[in-house]
Amino acid sequence: MGIFGRRKTLLGVLSLVETSSSFSTASVGIQRHHALKANKGTFPVTTLPRGGSSAVYSSTASVEAKADTVEEASSPPYEKLVAKLETITQLSRASAVLGYDQLVFMPSNAAPQRGAQMAALAGVVHEKSTDPEILKLIDEAQKELNAGGSSDKQKDALRLLEIERKAFLENERVPAELAAKSASLSASAYQDWVEAKEAKDYSKFAPTLKDCFETSMAIAKAKKGGDDDDGLYDQMLDQFETGMSQDRINEIFEKVQSALVPLIAKVMDSKTKPSTDPLNGTFDIDQQKKICQTLVEAIGFDSSNGRIDVSVHPFTSSMGSADVRITSRFREDEWYQGLAGSIHEGGHAIYEQNLNPSALTLDSSFTMGTHESQSLFWERHIGLSKPFWRFATPILKENFENYNYSAEEIYKAVNAVSQSFIRVEADELAYPLHVILRYNIEKDVISGKLAVEDISTRWNEDMKSLLNLEVLSDDKGCLQDVHWSAGAFGYFPTYLLGSMTAAQLYHYCAKDIPNIESKVESGEFTEIKEWLTNKIHRHGRRYESLDALLKDQIGEELNPDYFIEYLTTKYSELYNL
Repeated sequence: MGIFGRRKTLLGVLSLVETSSSFSTASVGIQRHHALKANKGTFPVTTLPRGGSSAVYSSTASVEAKADTVEEASSPPYEKLVAKLETITQLSRASAVLGYDQLVFMPSNAAPQRGAQMAALAGVVHEKSTDPEILKLIDEAQKELNAGGSSDKQKDALRLLEIERKAFLENERVPAELAAKSASLSASAYQDWVEAKEAKDYSKFAPTLKDCFETSMAIAKAKKGGDDDDGLYDQMLDQFETGMSQDRINEIFEKVQSALVPLIAKVMDSKTKPSTDPLNGTFDIDQQKKICQTLVEAIGFDSSNGRIDVSVHPFTSSMGSADVRITSRFREDEWYQGLAGSIHEGGHAIYEQNLNPSALTLDSSFTMGTHESQSLFWERHIGLSKPFWRFATPILKENFENYNYSAEEIYKAVNAVSQSFIRVEADELAYPLHVILRYNIEKDVISGKLAVEDISTRWNEDMKSLLNLEVLSDDKGCLQDVHWSAGAFGYFPTYLLGSMTAAQLYHYCAKDIPNIESKVESGEFTEIKEWLTNKIHRHGRRYESLDALLKDQIGEELNPDYFIEYLTTKYSELYNL
């Protein structure tokens, strides 16, 4: 989610409003992405992440640390191709440095010049990424490598060619005029969304949103090839969650919805109401930063290969595995959101720091759902647990004057449930239903079942049926998210896929590390981090889907039962159900 590497441009605008905290699965600095605001409209659609799908994070380390793939499975065309791809990656990382500086350190008056710098660099990256010789080299390398055996290194090289071919051909199919329209629309749509949200009036944004849907559908149709509209939403999903289908998501989400709607109703009706007093008061910002640094480093963030800063919106940016930076934000009247956001971003960063050190797409982070699972594993399954607060409470007491709450009281406070109209403020119990609502709306628009003009009405109806909330204004309803103005259709489902994956990974991690709770309570996180690196991080994009990765590494595909069991058990205990 960093947001700046070989990643799809439209995500740049998403970070303008997205936050990452205990109340949000948003990470990606959507993480958190902002840097491209200054040059919206200058990036063509063909600047998709190479390989078509990935989290909003750039990948891996330096050219000097070349992948074994290059050394042991080589041919002259392959070596030439790798050199071209590495150059593109390094230029993208240079842009990431500019983007991070823009968000964290840059003087305010430098914005126009920085926009010009980043636009110029983006133009170079686009030119090199669309060089016809890339496809020629892919074809030549594939012929030679197919005749060269079946070692793991050979398979890696062929997988890299497969990823790069798919990305190149999909982008090549998008007509130049359609790419230009998409780039221009991303700028105007964002401003139209801002104005409509301020006016609390969806009707002001509906015509623009209709254009966003139609343009994105046209691009998806071009990429998949053919004249029919079948599979358009699957194509859109593939940008963010390669190998996932609408049918598969329908099956999973229906199961989650059926379990959570009645569970939330029981929680809200419960007479047990955990106090959130331990979270509120007056807390020195510098002390909060110190606590966050201590805890993020404790779970495995390597400060010699990264840094932690402060920004308006938390995000993660990777310039390679040796330079992964995260930011957080803090409030004096409440300490937990800053800490939760730091741990969340720390989970993203730990993933990036433990990828194989190469500049190849094969060794970059995998899908958005995969990336989100890493942040939520640490934020929720570790950071919201009783053992964690037995470990962390003494650290709070060392840094906050006259702070006398117990670990049990803090545990209950950080897990308290409250109804919210706003997705990024929702607790982990209600958050999945916010995602499902958005998923159902966008897939119904794309299939023709729902008119864009009727989205506000449908939104309000679904909020009532799913969360028992009456939406009174569009700014707290269908206008609250920036994603659709950026054409990011198919993005929302990845948040919930990440939540479910995190729960499943924790289940299997606890099986392999039977004393995991005692390790967390003692602040011993190394074995847990190494387990994640072995099962997830080191594999990069070697698998065709998240299901395939999970099946090979833990023995089964994505299974929502672990997520449902986690929430049911936890909140039944907290609320005496």
